[in-house]
Amino acid sequence: MKILAIDDQQLILMSLQKRLIELGYEVKTADSGVKGIELFKTFEPELVILDINMPGMTGLEVVKHIRIIEESKVPILVMSGNTDEKIIVNGFDLGIDDYMKKPVSLSEVAARVKRIIGTPNTTTSVCSKSEGQMLQQYCVGVVIPCYNEEERLSGEAFKSFVHNNLGYHLCFVNDGSTDSTLEVLEELRKGNENKISVYNCEKNGGKAEAVRQGMLHLAKDSQLDYIGYLDADLSTDFRDFDDLVKTMETSDFKIVSGSRMSRMGANITKESARKIISMTINLIIRSILKMPFNDTQCGAKIMDKELVELVFQKKFITRWLFDVEIFMRMRKHYGKDKVQTMICEQPLKRWIHADGSKLSMKDSIQIVGQLAKIAIHYK
Repeated sequence: MKILAIDDQQLILMSLQKRLIELGYEVKTADSGVKGIELFKTFEPELVILDINMPGMTGLEVVKHIRIIEESKVPILVMSGNTDEKIIVNGFDLGIDDYMKKPVSLSEVAARVKRIIGTPNTTTSVCSKSEGQMLQQYCVGVVIPCYNEEERLSGEAFKSFVHNNLGYHLCFVNDGSTDSTLEVLEELRKGNENKISVYNCEKNGGKAEAVRQGMLHLAKDSQLDYIGYLDADLSTDFRDFDDLVKTMETSDFKIVSGSRMSRMGANITKESARKIISMTINLIIRSILKMPFNDTQCGAKIMDKELVELVFQKKFITRWLFDVEIFMRMRKHYGKDKVQTMICEQPLKRWIHADGSKLSMKDSIQIVGQLAKIAIHYK
């Protein structure tokens, strides 16, 4: 049984293809409508699975071509994040057989495929591997800066996350580590090459430069809709980070930033002395920004890919306070009032300070001087 899958996002295509092949189907993929039509003619599939929101030739144009030009009645299953009722109805009017809204589990996709064209005789028993795996509505790239993290990197946590969240790509940036961090990262990548990448900086440039390099690297990937960054120690829980992404998906915000401000029911712990210093620094930052953001320094942020060039093209003037510089660059470009409608600060449900922080108490004192430098530079 032959299936043709058409989607412009490779992260989605490869995961879908792998699962359907495991179930015994013969699967070919195309990352554009034009390529999909060419394959349709030569491959002669018994089912077409496609996305609607593709650049160039849209999914509905592919449907129209199959039904009208090719005069084919082959079953068509649409799998898309588009929830516009008119477009969905349009699809059924053109002759699609089923419509699935992303995010959707691979188990549900498999069930619908079996209902439409049946089960291959060669089906293998690997159902448990896809349990809980979700095809996301959008593809997300995450930069994770690493400096001497060999002892703190939780490999299993990262692998488990990309296994279950199929629209994510994690880019680990090795910031000139002097320990075995690079080797640990390369080992983590094995078997997950399409979901995990390693960007190696030979010299240590500081967290700001590591994140900047990683963001610019991921921005070249056309399949990604959003790009963000996360600390390697996972002090911000993956579930919280995914909540930031969901806020992006359901709003007009261009940046969603995590906030460690305590709220009822939150599991947020921190050393008391460090907490006092943090609160003092945040107070100074608010006075410089002249905007009511409470926690610019939280190491979990997600943004629209279109913003990456604007805020990351030029090097930052500080090694640690690049988050403040991002907000300052946004304010300078869009104006203070506009920026406050573009950035959402979302409280985290859980955040734990991890041992081994690279930021010492001495660094905390130097931060005040760096903040003065930022205030003067971006005035």
